Amino acid sequence: MSDTPEEIHPLFQGAPRTTEFKKLRKRIVRYVREAIDQYGMVEHGAKWLICLSGGKDSYTLLAVLYELQWRGLLPVELIACNLDQGQPGFPATVLPEFLERMQVKHRIEYEDTYSIVMDKVPEGRTFCSLCSRLRRGNLYRIAREEGCSAVVLGHHRDDILETFFMNLFHGGRLATMPPKLVNEKGDLFVFRPLAHVAEADCERFANAMNYPIIPCGLCGSQDGLQRQQVKALLDSWEARNPGRRQVMFRALMNARPSHLLDPKLFDFAELKLKL
Repeated sequence: MSDTPEEIHPLFQGAPRTTEFKKLRKRIVRYVREAIDQYGMVEHGAKWLICLSGGKDSYTLLAVLYELQWRGLLPVELIACNLDQGQPGFPATVLPEFLERMQVKHRIEYEDTYSIVMDKVPEGRTFCSLCSRLRRGNLYRIAREEGCSAVVLGHHRDDILETFFMNLFHGGRLATMPPKLVNEKGDLFVFRPLAHVAEADCERFANAMNYPIIPCGLCGSQDGLQRQQVKALLDSWEARNPGRRQVMFRALMNARPSHLLDPKLFDFAELKLKL
């Protein structure tokens, strides 16, 4: 990958020239391309709404997708979108200034969902569920207004694993965030191109590029969240057995309905002996 100004998107200008960073960048780009191809995300002429929160994951997503488009490897139109949810202290000028400087087409939308969450969620309960639903509804609306066929989210491999274990431990079901789905109304795709990318790689990439990270003051203000507990558990497993996360992630792509217990997925009643 050449880094001359004429042959690189502005989001990658100033990238470190170390061998370590080049390997990291190449790995992330490869994993994103694999996910896009494996799950059939591309429709020629489509338009994608890239949801940009200002966190390390969404910056990584933004950079890689625009890099792929810049190089003619992603034949879709892209528009970045940040939903300012009215959280006190949110630095409202950071993302617009960054996106203008990076020559990224974008839309900044203000919608005070923060007040709704604070009003509706009882003291001591977590904000994430309601906050996520309100945010997703607004992003779907914006996607429709912009003529997009897909909402693109920055969830990575570790998010997918954590969601699986949260459903297993607390929801009583085997389910997680799929890389590709259709919304309930049936008019929009939801894509997660970072599905194969490790969270640690997103963090190393965004930090190395010195992108202006904006922490989430709402979710991050609460201790003892189920997701944080699951994350700590996975961290402990990974520390004792390096590579454990990747093995578990591969298992999500290697399901065997006949070796589970769901009769809706496998017809156990009709299973017969071969005499």
